[in-house]
Amino acid sequence: MRWTSALAIYILFWAFSVFLVLPFGVRTTHEAGGDYVPGQAESAPHEFRLGRVVLWVTVVATTLFVLFQLNYYYGWITPQTMDIAGRIEAERAR
Repeated sequence: MRWTSALAIYILFWAFSVFLVLPFGVRTTHEAGGDYVPGQAESAPHEFRLGRVVLWVTVVATTLFVLFQLNYYYGWITPQTMDIAGRIEAERAR
């Protein structure tokens, strides 16, 4: 695999990991015991720490990317293992 392809895949893993990480560890103003700002939604986070989110997203994305790369080289999961309907074997028999 070219390094540019690996970089593009890593960026996709990073962008996907943002949505995995964002919901965890969020506390609302009510849960934190703070005062609401006028116009603030009740579900808004009390304190958003961008650095912490970026760190966790990078950790998750790197872990998933390493697993992806290992699977790419060692072939643990292939299209044949995911073929529950037997279509790949049927195509080969033709």
